[in-house]
Amino acid sequence: QIIKMHSFLDYIMGGCQIQFTVAIDFTASNGDPRNSCSLHYIHPYQPNEYLKALVAVGEICQDYDSDKMFPALGFGARLPPDFKVSHDFAVNFNDDNPECAGIQGVVEAYQNCLPKIQLYGPTNIAPIIQKVANSASEEEHTREAMQYFILLILTDGVITDMADTREAIVHASHLPMSIIIVGVGNADFTDMQILDGDDGILRSPKGEPVLRDIVQFVPFRNFKHASPAALAKSVLAEVPSQVVDYYNSKGIKPKVPTEFEAPRTLGH
Repeated sequence: QIIKMHSFLDYIMGGCQIQFTVAIDFTASNGDPRNSCSLHYIHPYQPNEYLKALVAVGEICQDYDSDKMFPALGFGARLPPDFKVSHDFAVNFNDDNPECAGIQGVVEAYQNCLPKIQLYGPTNIAPIIQKVANSASEEEHTREAMQYFILLILTDGVITDMADTREAIVHASHLPMSIIIVGVGNADFTDMQILDGDDGILRSPKGEPVLRDIVQFVPFRNFKHASPAALAKSVLAEVPSQVVDYYNSKGIKPKVPTEFEAPRTLGH
């Protein structure tokens, strides 16, 4: 018996859409945005470290996202008007529609948001993982290869809610989603390497292993002087196989493009 293995391209050509969500770390450990040492420094002319990472990684991801609309979420800040801490707020302050048009839209929302919020903490990333997992869970019930979710988290390092995050990742590993964590700055990224699971199998606090490896960690500092192609390779290295592994594990075949639908090409 010959089992046909479908490729990533088969799923994309069959209409599977990659939906990226961007999550930005607005915790106080990044430094005061008014201070030039801050990773969130509000510089009048030059992009700060977060913007550099967002644009470099975002432009790579943008080519894979068909509608080019990116929900942009922030975590770890106190928000106006009452300055309560939030771990999953819309960067454009529109909770009903956090989507931004293209990476440029995310950049503008970020630049508009930064002066209005107070960087705070702790660094809890489980709420945003759960938020994207809720969307992926709705998609899972369709039993079709139509939408695959990728959460792009930009963070400066140490995670406070490690147990909840591990739990959330184990849960998400059963859903059509992947997580790319981009480490910004020069902090200790040990937590990220643990979540990436390449050194061993990530488990929830109860000991349940991930169904599949869905986390890719990229330390942005290693790519500051590298070519965009090298960064792209590192960021998206595991995504095609993660998409294929997910649908194969569920026995979901790619849809066949009908003759009435022109096949979508990447980058258009």
